[in-house]
Amino acid sequence: TVASHRSQLANILVKEMDKRASGQVFEVIIAAPAPDAKGEFPLSPPKKKDLSLEKIQRKLEAAEERRRSHEAEVLKHLAEKREHEKEVQRKAMEENNNFSKMAEEKLNQKMEANKENEALQASMSEKFKEKDKKLEEVRAKKETKEGGAETSEN
Repeated sequence: TVASHRSQLANILVKEMDKRASGQVFEVIIAAPAPDAKGEFPLSPPKKKDLSLEKIQRKLEAAEERRRSHEAEVLKHLAEKREHEKEVQRKAMEENNNFSKMAEEKLNQKMEANKENEALQASMSEKFKEKDKKLEEVRAKKETKEGGAETSEN
């Protein structure tokens, strides 16, 4: 390390520029490195690997297999998604049909209840008419009795 430090010092030149009461000024000159010195990074590109036709073919086949595998995975995912969509649609239609059936049943029940109410009202109306007839008959008899009693008194 001392030797490398000395070689670095050999490349540095210090020149005193000016002396003043407030201080000194120096110029530091760094010399260019020697042409035979090796840098930290090699300037030559890395050596190309010798690839045989067989290795290239294997790599291409592996890439094709990866592509096919990826494509199969994507198709499988899409098929699962479509199946899920069909299931959701089937459930929605089933719920809609169930709702329609329930609504129809409720409507039929209401119509039956309405018919029963109408029949009950008709029977009650008939009973009231019969009572009204009986009342009219009683009134008529009473009036004839009263009318006959009044005429017999006079």
